[in-house]
Order: sequence, then C-alpha cells, then structure tokens
Amino acid sequence: MQRLRVLTAGESHGQRLTAILEGMPAGLFVSAAAIDTDLGRRQVGYGRGGRMAIEADTVAITAGVRHGLTLGSPLCLDVSNRDWANWQEEMSLGPPPEGWESQQAVRVPRPGHADLAGAAKFGHRDMRNVLERASARETAARVAVGAVCRLLLAEFGIRVRSFVTAISGVSGPTEPSGEGFWEAVEASDVRCPDPDAAVQMREAIDAARECGDTLGGTFAVQATGVPPGLGSHTHWDRRLDAALARALMSIPAIKAVEIGEGMASAAQPGSQVHDPLELADENDLWPFRRLTNRCGGIEGGISNGEPLVVRAAMKPIPTLTSPLASVSLDGLQPTEAHAERSDVCVVPAASVVGEAMVCLVLADALLAKFGGDNLMDTRAAYDAYMCRLARLWE
Repeated sequence: MQRLRVLTAGESHGQRLTAILEGMPAGLFVSAAAIDTDLGRRQVGYGRGGRMAIEADTVAITAGVRHGLTLGSPLCLDVSNRDWANWQEEMSLGPPPEGWESQQAVRVPRPGHADLAGAAKFGHRDMRNVLERASARETAARVAVGAVCRLLLAEFGIRVRSFVTAISGVSGPTEPSGEGFWEAVEASDVRCPDPDAAVQMREAIDAARECGDTLGGTFAVQATGVPPGLGSHTHWDRRLDAALARALMSIPAIKAVEIGEGMASAAQPGSQVHDPLELADENDLWPFRRLTNRCGGIEGGISNGEPLVVRAAMKPIPTLTSPLASVSLDGLQPTEAHAERSDVCVVPAASVVGEAMVCLVLADALLAKFGGDNLMDTRAAYDAYMCRLARLWE
C-alpha cells in the first residue's frame, strides 16, 4: 500500500476484532450504519454454519471520526464477537488457574488449513493458537475497512460490486447483463442472479452438507467509474493488477485470481485478446473507450477507464464434518482430522470480502494518484486531472 495502512487484530473466539485504518483524508463522512450494511452482507449466504446464527456483526468506531467526519488521524474500528461469552475461559488473556486443562485444544491438524504449518512456524503445541487467527472470521475486520474505503470511492463516482459465477460444478452468468442484474444478485442467498442456477447451487450445497463435505466456487468483482491512470507501469510493486491479485489472494481459501479474461486469454491469439479503441461519447470519462473489455480495465498495470473486472477462485474450506485422514501430535498416531464448527460453502460471503479488498486497493491507488490531507484537496486534484484528460490531445 502506498497511501493507506491497515492492521487488524483479534482471534475468532476472542473478545473482538479490531482494525486500524491510517491515511484517510479528513472530511469524509463515515457512519457506523454504512459499515454495518457491508458487515451484514458478509454474514448471509446459503451454506453458512452455526456461527452466523450467533453473531450479528456491528461496528464501533472508537477513533478517527468526530461529528461524523474523518479527522485525518487513524480510524479504529471494533467488531465484537458475541461467541466470546462461551469462550472466556478458553481464550482468557491471563494465565490459567493451576491445574487447568483446555477442553478445546487442537492436536490433530486439518488438511488444507494453517494448523500444522502454523504450529511448526510458531512452535505451538495447541494448534488452536493458529486456527483462531487463521480463521476467516478475521475478514469481518477487513470488510469494515473496505466499507470506509467504499465511502471514499463513492465521492468520485466509483462503485464496487460482486456476484457469484459458480459454486462447485454449477455455473451462473459470468458477466453483468440486463436491467435488474445487481438487484437480483443482492436478493439471492447465493449471490447468483440466475434463479435456475441458484436453485442448483443450493441443491449442491445441501448434498455436500448431507455427506459432511464442503464446496468452493468462483466470484467476480466489478468496479465502475474508475478513472484512467490509477496504478503505474514504472515499478513492479505499483502495478494496479498486482495489488489487486495480492489483495484477493490474501482472503482465506482463495487459490487463483484473474484480471479480465485472465486464463482464457492465454489460449487465444492477440487479435482475440486485446481491446480495440474508438472515440467515446461526450459523457464518458475521457475521449477513448474500448469495443471490448477483455483486459478487465487494466493495461500495463494502469487503469484504462473501462470497468475493472477481477475474478477469484475459492477452494472448499478445509473443516469437514466427515474428516479426512490426519496424524495426531499426541504420539504421532494416524487418526481423523480435527472437526471444528464450520460452514459448508462460503463463496457468497467471500465475494463480499472480495469487494472490500478491491475497495481498499482502489482507495489506496486513488489517494496515491491525487493525494490530499483533506477530501476537498483530493477532489480538486481529481477534477484538475479529469479536465486535463478531456482536452489532452485537442
């Protein structure tokens, strides 16, 4: 990140999750209600487990805002864990009483989870010390941060949305199309706007639940209104596509990311991959537009004014109620993997987390390009730049 800094802290069954967001300009209106909307969207979705029946995520903004406006100082965002009430002894911050033994210790690693690798790295004998932080529960804090970034982007006409393109072997639409598309996405508990595909996705989730299995899938995130010129070709770590790929890959269980047509473009000739240019209408961001958008709105690591499109593939989560084979750390004996309360499919929720990470990257790129310690300064720089683009080659 060039302008924004983000830290999150907290364990899955700890008291709360905390996020610190530094670098937001002063003067941005931020409300807890706007953040809570995205936190709520992250919690829903067909295939979620019992934890979401306990939690009802809301944010407490404890620093960085006064009278609804950012101060330019770091924001502190807290999301409490209701389930902490059931875990106070297990997750106590202080030393346990003499002779105390954990009833929730994890001594058998789950294939596909951070359990064993994390225990090896940090020297934990109880792998709960790993899974509590490796849990996707941490993404609630990131969604809170992404919601603040979404508010900044909205000031510049940038909108970020997502939808599920496939769950397991069931595929839905791969591109936004038709009136009411996004409304149908938000109304669907699998975030798929095609009702027939959505029914099949739910059936696949039900079948996986019956046999103790889990399912993955794919989702797409689209950002419209992104001006040309975010990111840079001049250094590898300033390329916008690289930042997006890193951000999405940081979401637990995401195993692949593509920009635009990504993998499919590798099998096509250049004439079928690159996007021809034409003159734009007067209402467009600048004098150029593409006949297609196969590159996903990014060329040479820089946004080109077209909608930004990124897609991600999520593997099935590794906690199965019909566990896979594993090895116990007690005596190194073969056994079944540890089973934790879990979801069957979290692809719909992951798409909302994907939105948050795209919002974070775009907000950082926007501020790196236009700067400003106050939102009015950022707006002035943005307006001057867009005015320059409009008459660049007159």
